[in-house]
Amino acid sequence: MKRILVVDDDNTLRVVLTRFLQNQGYQVQDVSSGIEGLTVFEHNPPDLVVSDVIMPDMDGIEFCRRLRATREGQLVPFIFLSGQGELEDRIQGHSIGADDYLTKPFEPRELVAKIEAQLERSRRINAEMVRLMQHLGAGSMASATPNKAETAASASSSSPPQSLPLTPAEQRVFWEVIQGFTNKQISDRLFISPRTVQTHLSNILSKLDLENRSQLVRFAFERGYRPPADGEK
Repeated sequence: MKRILVVDDDNTLRVVLTRFLQNQGYQVQDVSSGIEGLTVFEHNPPDLVVSDVIMPDMDGIEFCRRLRATREGQLVPFIFLSGQGELEDRIQGHSIGADDYLTKPFEPRELVAKIEAQLERSRRINAEMVRLMQHLGAGSMASATPNKAETAASASSSSPPQSLPLTPAEQRVFWEVIQGFTNKQISDRLFISPRTVQTHLSNILSKLDLENRSQLVRFAFERGYRPPADGEK
């Protein structure tokens, strides 16, 4: 079940949206400000964020900007809700990282359509990441005259490479991340909390001198790493 985080200071709208989205089969958590939204996201990142723009303490623009500045928040789909329909407002929302924009008042079914479109886009991206990784892994194994680096990558592809400066727990998270799984999915697969997953991921990125998940996947692609088979984990 996909998790949606709704951030809006309008209590009535929040309640209506939460109930409607729950009836559509989503798991929903709602908060009233960008500050609360950041806290919730840090502890249990959702699959998608729906946020108002005008809010007290921290508005949606700043919330989105800070979310995009975090490693985990760079790729999560983000949809803005606002009563402001001016072109400049929409441009500002997109320029700081929003994926879509819906002007109030709106039809809830249109929001659901936008949510499903963004989630499907994320699914396709993850599937393509896995496909590319499998393709590159197969290509490195099929090379007739591998150089030393390719030989090392091929040899390491069948099991977690000893050269990676990761703990066993971090290695397990490493293999899950490069397959395109979200923190929530990794949490369910490894029976650990999403916060623990994020802690391991942050340690992995730090140890490998990488900035985000995309760079980690590229790191795996370029070195020929492939996820171990179930019996090899």
